[in-house]
Amino acid sequence: MALPKIERRTVGGVIELRAEPQASAEGRLIVGYASVFDSVAEIGWFREVVQPGAFAKAILRDDVRALINHDRGLVLGRNKAGTLRMTEDARGLRCEIDVPDTQYARDLMVSMDRGDITQMSFGFEAIVETWDDSGETPLRTLVEVGLFDVSVVTYPAYEDTEAEASGKRSFDLWRAANPPAPTLPSAADAARLRMKRAQAERLPSRL
Repeated sequence: MALPKIERRTVGGVIELRAEPQASAEGRLIVGYASVFDSVAEIGWFREVVQPGAFAKAILRDDVRALINHDRGLVLGRNKAGTLRMTEDARGLRCEIDVPDTQYARDLMVSMDRGDITQMSFGFEAIVETWDDSGETPLRTLVEVGLFDVSVVTYPAYEDTEAEASGKRSFDLWRAANPPAPTLPSAADAARLRMKRAQAERLPSRL
């Protein structure tokens, strides 16, 4: 049985804290959007957009954890335990996390109170997707996804329009620590290659 391909996307500047600062993290609430609908992001050689309704089945079906930086050892909540609540609204995938009274959660609260951490991300598997190769850059639309986690993150895994302030240096550091896994060519890859070959065949030969 093939393991699912887990992908991650990050949105910037959409986290807020609820409840007054206190010594304990318990009783505090993290509210944010792990994904924003109809916002086109540049993902390497293609563009990507999440369609409204993409998370509807996953919210009811999947066992999802709230993590810090996608680290399975730093759990903030879980939807099956009622400590993570996810809903879809007109903006995107909205998350509420009941913060545990653990040392790593207290450290996170300090960084969030200072404004050092303001981003969320989601780990997913594309279940239904469409590709539009009519433009210069292929456009991928996520129609339905499976959810593995939603995470509070230090910096984005990908540069996108809402996370430009993080800068290229942060992306370079992340990519050095997380090299992409080899994958088989997708349908969009094949279409892109066919387009290049067709263009090359139309060019006049040079002696």
